[in-house]
Amino acid sequence: MAEELIISVSGMRGIVGENLTPAIAAEYGCAFGSFLKGDTDAGERGPSVCVGRDSRVSGQMLASAVMAGLCSVGVEAIDLGLVTTPGVGIMLRHFGCRGGVIITASHNPLPYNGIKLLLDNGMAPPPETAAQIRRRFFDKQFSFVGSPQCGRVAVNSETDQIHVKKVLAVVQSQQIARRRYKIVLDSVNGAGAPVAKRLLAELGCEVVALNDEPTGLFAHEPEPTAANLGGLCERVRQAGADVGFAQDPDADRLAIVDENGLYIGEEYTLALAAKHAYSSRTGTAAANLSTSRMIDDVAKAAGGRVIRTPVGEANVAGAMLANDCIIGGEGNGGVIDLRVGPIRDSLVAMALVLQLMAQTGQTVSQLVRQIGSYYMHKDKFAADAGQAERIIARTKQRFAGAAMDTSDGCRFDFDDGWVHLRTSNTEPVMRIIVEARDEAAARRYIDAVSEIRESALG
Repeated sequence: MAEELIISVSGMRGIVGENLTPAIAAEYGCAFGSFLKGDTDAGERGPSVCVGRDSRVSGQMLASAVMAGLCSVGVEAIDLGLVTTPGVGIMLRHFGCRGGVIITASHNPLPYNGIKLLLDNGMAPPPETAAQIRRRFFDKQFSFVGSPQCGRVAVNSETDQIHVKKVLAVVQSQQIARRRYKIVLDSVNGAGAPVAKRLLAELGCEVVALNDEPTGLFAHEPEPTAANLGGLCERVRQAGADVGFAQDPDADRLAIVDENGLYIGEEYTLALAAKHAYSSRTGTAAANLSTSRMIDDVAKAAGGRVIRTPVGEANVAGAMLANDCIIGGEGNGGVIDLRVGPIRDSLVAMALVLQLMAQTGQTVSQLVRQIGSYYMHKDKFAADAGQAERIIARTKQRFAGAAMDTSDGCRFDFDDGWVHLRTSNTEPVMRIIVEARDEAAARRYIDAVSEIRESALG
């Protein structure tokens, strides 16, 4: 049975040639452009939109279709070419564009591609705005213009240069360069290798590059998890490298391998970045409800605090902007530094981690030991809306003494750990994330939720 095209807050995702076609992409461009034009007078020049793509083979085709849709409703397109997702966010603010489009399916397997939308602040649309764009797409509410008013396409190749410059501005590059770090970089044949290698060269690093040709033909499963990074771990050991960095295809997430060739887990990326941020500044951090308590520990030790948000990059970035946060992100390896932009950025993560290593003189494994560890379990199970509601209601009864946050499903906080239950935005499943000081404690919460689930599902 064919999968349905998924249209969520940040855009659409589908299987190329099955439910994601150039016709669909062009109409989505029409819908987004029509929304951005709003009440613009017919005589005014249309707004401009930056368009970039990751390395997937279908990217050029879909980008061309989206730009055709934008131009057909009188919107100017700036074609950035093959760039990272954070790069598009940087460039749309650089040019003062009304929005941005990235052709990417992030860490999804090769058959997929997607169209991610950004507003003029560099962030994904909030739910109510996304719903308006979605309605325009389904109802075909397109504001077509005549030939003289059609938008034009301009090509720009400055993204990597400007991106690197902005990242270098938030670290002490000479301090890092003096360490002459040796780094193994796995960019999984995505968009990240060219700009990451450029940044690391500016930081005086020796780079051993794996899967750095941006062919879009991924050398391994693209999500930067332990199961997919055995080759990176082995190469770090062979090369005697100081650290291994793994990007996902659109380079907004970063996973880290320590100097011993051990995958330390995506949750540590944000914790290490926060440790650097709090080494020189005080203030507030932000993370979603499913992110490890490690960032809370780091912030507390420095006299700071962490604001928790519903899952979703835009939710975290919005909280950061509202509270002038010094660092933020998600436990999937996504780090946000507002000095560069309100979007997850693997280059920011690399630079902050290298800065922390340089200023402390410590290895990744030593820094990880300082932060400490938790046991985390993530899983999902089938549940429709009614079943999910019953499960959460019964879990609230079972854990009545816990501190509860109901902004996204429900997170239950205990002295020795926490449980987060939430429904997926893209499929009829519930997700469960459990974190505790050790596996035994986590297992007690996992077993309790399993009992509740079996009871609720009958």
